[in-house]
Amino acid sequence: MWCYLGRRHACERMNQASAVGLVLLALIALSTRARAQEPPQQGGPDTIGGGVQDPASIERGKKLFAATCAFCHGEDARGRSGPDLVRSAVVLHDVGGNLVGQVVRNGRPEKGMPAFSLDNDKVSDIAAFLHSRTHLAANRFTYVISGLVTGDARAGEAYFNGPGTCNTCHSPEKDLAHIASKYDATELQSRFLSPPSPEHSTLIGAEPKPAAVVEVTVKLPSGESVTGALVEADTFDVALVDSAGWYRSYPRSEVAVEIRDPLQAHRDMLPKYTDTLMHNMLAYLETLK
Repeated sequence: MWCYLGRRHACERMNQASAVGLVLLALIALSTRARAQEPPQQGGPDTIGGGVQDPASIERGKKLFAATCAFCHGEDARGRSGPDLVRSAVVLHDVGGNLVGQVVRNGRPEKGMPAFSLDNDKVSDIAAFLHSRTHLAANRFTYVISGLVTGDARAGEAYFNGPGTCNTCHSPEKDLAHIASKYDATELQSRFLSPPSPEHSTLIGAEPKPAAVVEVTVKLPSGESVTGALVEADTFDVALVDSAGWYRSYPRSEVAVEIRDPLQAHRDMLPKYTDTLMHNMLAYLETLK
């Protein structure tokens, strides 16, 4: 009897072990099948928009975007009179230009965007560039810039007070006092090369001031002129807020427009900076702690 019961219990344990083993095998099979059916991960370091990164395609797309789209969306795709495309749902869900192409070719007439007749390769390149911008934005906190301050501070100071004529508007004792303590080197370089919009800052280190607003004068066909703070200006329209606080908008084709940007001098300097000069200027500004 004991032997019979012992063998029976042993058989039951073997059956239980076999059942557990079968369950484990089933789970492993399901897991393997699920992984095989998973789509490739997007947005990682080796992929953009569902495909492998192609630096040549991104570079071509960058040039096409600058020529075709940058006027409204900005050269960095961050938006200007048109929306920011780095955060666009269309771009984020696009794969190989399938959604971007629809917008490019059909346009958005209700929003003032014309249609562009571009072939598949060009659309794909533009999409690659846009995906590269969203990828950089998503991974901005993992990117480390080092060794930025490599210039000659004395040479930068000489340029600041000499050929650059920077001292005609700025002073190390006034608006630039302690500027290097307010911003790290990356932000400081960005501010003097491409300063923030005038509505945010009249000088590269100053607090916001009303005088910083871009002023625009619109001359109407009747000869009347309207002056105010620029709201937006693109190929189709110009809008402003006049001195009485009224919002006014005019078709560009029907008026003459004069825009006065207090930071235009900075924008004009950008193409004149050599790499050496840019680093010398940054090294000088970094001394203003």
